[in-house]
Amino acid sequence: MAGEQMHVLSVLDSAKTQWYHFTAIVIAGMGFFTDAYDLFCISLVTKLIGRVYYTVEGSSKPGSLPPDVSAAVNGVAFVGTLTGQLFFGWLGDKVGRKSVYGMTLLMMIICSVASGLSFGHTPTSVMSTLCFFRFWLGFGIGGDYPLSATIMSEYANKRTRGAFIAAVFAMQGFGILAGGAVAIGVTAVFKSQFPAPTFAADAVASTPPQADYVWRLILMFGALPAALTFYWRMKMPETARYTAIVAMNAERAAADMSKVLQVKITAEQADMASSSVGPNDKPFTKPFGLFSAEFWRRHGFHLLGTTSTWLLLDIAYYSQNLFQKDIFSAIGWIPEAKTMSALDELYHIARAQTLIALFGTVPGYWFTVALIDVVGRFKIQAAGFFMMTAFMLALAVPYDHWTAKGNQIGFIVLYALTFFFANFGPNATTFIVPAEIYPARLRSTCHGISAASGKVGAIIGSFGFLYLAQSPDPAKAAHGYPPGIGVRNSLFALAGCSLLGFLLTFLVPEPKGKSLEEMSRENETAQP
Repeated sequence: MAGEQMHVLSVLDSAKTQWYHFTAIVIAGMGFFTDAYDLFCISLVTKLIGRVYYTVEGSSKPGSLPPDVSAAVNGVAFVGTLTGQLFFGWLGDKVGRKSVYGMTLLMMIICSVASGLSFGHTPTSVMSTLCFFRFWLGFGIGGDYPLSATIMSEYANKRTRGAFIAAVFAMQGFGILAGGAVAIGVTAVFKSQFPAPTFAADAVASTPPQADYVWRLILMFGALPAALTFYWRMKMPETARYTAIVAMNAERAAADMSKVLQVKITAEQADMASSSVGPNDKPFTKPFGLFSAEFWRRHGFHLLGTTSTWLLLDIAYYSQNLFQKDIFSAIGWIPEAKTMSALDELYHIARAQTLIALFGTVPGYWFTVALIDVVGRFKIQAAGFFMMTAFMLALAVPYDHWTAKGNQIGFIVLYALTFFFANFGPNATTFIVPAEIYPARLRSTCHGISAASGKVGAIIGSFGFLYLAQSPDPAKAAHGYPPGIGVRNSLFALAGCSLLGFLLTFLVPEPKGKSLEEMSRENETAQP
């Protein structure tokens, strides 16, 4: 695809930033808003669920989820997400991005509502129902990763492509923030209507019966932003690159892009993008599959780079995000559970996580949006991993100092900075780069594989950190958990993951300023 044959794609690459680009960011971004809200809000409500369903009469401690139940509730959505990323990634290349894009959002809407309606006569049946619906919620969320990234990369021009994909992903930050804000709002309303004493004062009355509605309402709210954008997502046309290069329908590609991007692409020009013949009548390299020698020759190290860095990033990122409340409790930033009522505890957890999101998570995302097409993906990712390593070590080495009374604010600042450099760093770039460097026929599949590798990391983080972060002293470990290595040593382990991520970043190419066809080498002609 060189010379005239590249014309239609060069028109897309050089198209001015238009209103439709921003519309696409909002439509795709609302999916990620919902993704983040649904995946992270569960960490806000697990302690409340523990009090509602697992309080032991006469115990000196408030109820908490048993280890296996906690691991299942926190991790089952990730298993669904991993499965959805692989399935919908493959399906997006097989039948088209647009064809399955609405399906993923519909699954999110239905399963968000169903999660809040989890039914049963016993705690086990309620948790089983919740896990069932959260698996399928995760399945829908998983599909959004490869489809949103691929659609945005194929719509965007090459000058601002990184910022557009990053802006879609940055909606995650607002989703995390909304999770905390909704939890604070719902809890405040219920606290005012149903005041309750602390657990130490009255163990039974500290968890009013109405608390069972609180966590359900918080989970169900995730359906609202997705439902608001469903109609517009269904109206999005297929991307011109998929239609012209993969589906080989030049006329449709021209019509779709002329309509939404206000650029004139004739059917003849689009046909050039579908051509199998390059300049001087030399044939382009024949299409190749994921398991072909040609793919591994061209993209083998790239796939190793995108999968391994996403895996390592998510081990660290999800460990910290899901278990912020445990870290805050360990350093004394959240009062001891028995000194609060059930709703007070949820309020404190939500407030702490919202502050971290507001000052660390959200700004990091938008620094990436602003600078990714200036600085480049490689530098942002490498610097992000390096700074995450540095700040985790700064937390871990003098850990006893940070847990001493009066020093908690310093810990929180450094902890927030690890989130800032995760989001102004590998959390954004690991999502962006796989949508830019693989050929159109395999773009969604390879992004899905890379994202699924990340979710393996999230599962390791959410299951592993749950046990690792427990105190080495059996008397101080949470009820039902074996002794672990403690928060300090867990932070050392996460710093090691970040350092390894920094080293593996060198396998990933730099797509800044290059067309998708240059990066995927689809514009190369076959060697004689």
